[in-house]
Amino acid sequence: MMSDYVGQRIALLTQHGKERVIAPTLEPVLGCRVVRVNGYDTDRLGTFTREIPRAGTQLEAARQKARIGMELSGLPLGLAREGSFGPDPFAGMFPWNVEFLIWVDDLHGLEVVGVAQGKANFAHLLARDWAAAEAFARQWGFPEHHLVVRPEGEDDPRIRKGISSWAELETLFTWALEQSPSGQVFLETDVRAHANPTRLDNIRLAAEDLASKLRSLCPECGAPGFWIVERVPGLPCEDCGAPTRETQADILGCVKCPHRVTRGRTDRNAADPGRCDYCNP
Repeated sequence: MMSDYVGQRIALLTQHGKERVIAPTLEPVLGCRVVRVNGYDTDRLGTFTREIPRAGTQLEAARQKARIGMELSGLPLGLAREGSFGPDPFAGMFPWNVEFLIWVDDLHGLEVVGVAQGKANFAHLLARDWAAAEAFARQWGFPEHHLVVRPEGEDDPRIRKGISSWAELETLFTWALEQSPSGQVFLETDVRAHANPTRLDNIRLAAEDLASKLRSLCPECGAPGFWIVERVPGLPCEDCGAPTRETQADILGCVKCPHRVTRGRTDRNAADPGRCDYCNP
């Protein structure tokens, strides 16, 4: 099936420059050409600045974007991505970004999803003076990472996005302060891909993950996307031998047929006692 992608045009619906990292990652692997699709405002499907909430799950939103791009272009192959932001899953102390990049293939009736996650450049501040605003901007990598400004608070509809110079930031901070009855301005990092290099790098990593999955073919039917569908816990503790919650095997599955393969870990045969509920309750 992989040979079917050679020379194919792949629809990518985007308006924030994501093709810059997606196309160079996928095209050499598949021999295809990623085509940017215009003509639809993807902000209608949800904005990170909360004017329009996203409907459905992150994966459903990515799938909808891919389908819209395929419909507009008339192509049977489509790509789309969707990001989310929140606290890190480990300590809940740092901003975290999860990126999904979906590959929709109507030639063979399958979907494959690339995933990447990592620390995000995503923060906000209520500032009452320029000194606080300037300190916030420097802390979060401005002007390489753009900013968003609103008077009063995070849901104020008077919003200015894509601020990318100090002169522009100071002008708009002054404007927002004059508009705010409480004398405070809400600033946040702009996390649209073209405005946030940290997020753009996570999108590139999601494209690399997708490329790896598309290269992995099902040994039964040859479909791309043969990848881990389940992790089996129970790796024994190095000290006491009791099963731990550490992975002892991966189950790989096909997106097209029922074929499954269980693959044991090869990097280690025992878990650190610090991960054992008996040795380290």
